[in-house]
Amino acid sequence: MEESKFLIITGMSGAGKTQVVRTLEDMNFFCIDNLPPALIPKFAELCRQTQARNTALVVDVRGGRFFDELIEILDEMKAMGHEYELLYLDSSDDCLIRRYKETRRRHPLGQGKSLSENIAVERERLTEVRNRATHIIDTTDMTTAELKEKIWKIYSTNGGVERMIVLVQSFGFKHGLPLDSDMVLDVRFLPNPFYEEDLKRLTGNDQPVADFICRFPQTFQFLKKEEEMLEFLLPQYIAEGKSQLVISVGCTGGQHRSVFIANRLYEFLRTQGYAVQLAHRDLQRKNK
Repeated sequence: MEESKFLIITGMSGAGKTQVVRTLEDMNFFCIDNLPPALIPKFAELCRQTQARNTALVVDVRGGRFFDELIEILDEMKAMGHEYELLYLDSSDDCLIRRYKETRRRHPLGQGKSLSENIAVERERLTEVRNRATHIIDTTDMTTAELKEKIWKIYSTNGGVERMIVLVQSFGFKHGLPLDSDMVLDVRFLPNPFYEEDLKRLTGNDQPVADFICRFPQTFQFLKKEEEMLEFLLPQYIAEGKSQLVISVGCTGGQHRSVFIANRLYEFLRTQGYAVQLAHRDLQRKNK
């Protein structure tokens, strides 16, 4: 079993710590923002005793005078035998100023100085912490998607490649549209097995229903077009940093056509190497 990571995140305000935390949460890290440094050793000991999953803590100048204890705390962690990694987020002064202007946020060091002066003071306070960093990421020229990809490469356990989760689900329009849908495919144009007496009580998981739907050339024409579309779209979603894609396939009752098509798309995406899940939302409604 792989040992859990204990990650401390710090760096310049505005350099991307919030986005890093969101990415780590997608990677199933337990994340705490703005933890006072004095609590880090106790929390690390608790994580070790409970064998907690990967953990990430954000510690920065928002902690005020308590932040200046961080170097001493890191030494204490080492003396106690706690393994940790220190991630430092940096960016150029010009980039930080531009980001603050765009978001209209106030620098955490507060008023009384200009934004440039606050950035200079913060950079000075962080010098020794930066020198202790396990990893330093300069986000000056990075997009959000590029930063996310960088975090996956460093901290992922699956070879450094983010695996967007694709959920393919069938549903019936008469029971309402799934609210979590990113894409909705309407297959009500296909001939309906419900009107075949020997098929109506079966589902799209049953071979006789599959054989019926496969009798019609439009079934394969539709599948080919959808597969081509997904081949194009999914790499684009991954490049933009999307962590989950929900594809909902609907027919009237969610019993026959949508189930069959969802099954076929699921198998196709599996052969393409995607992390894909399958669900049939309304399949249990047939006897209700």
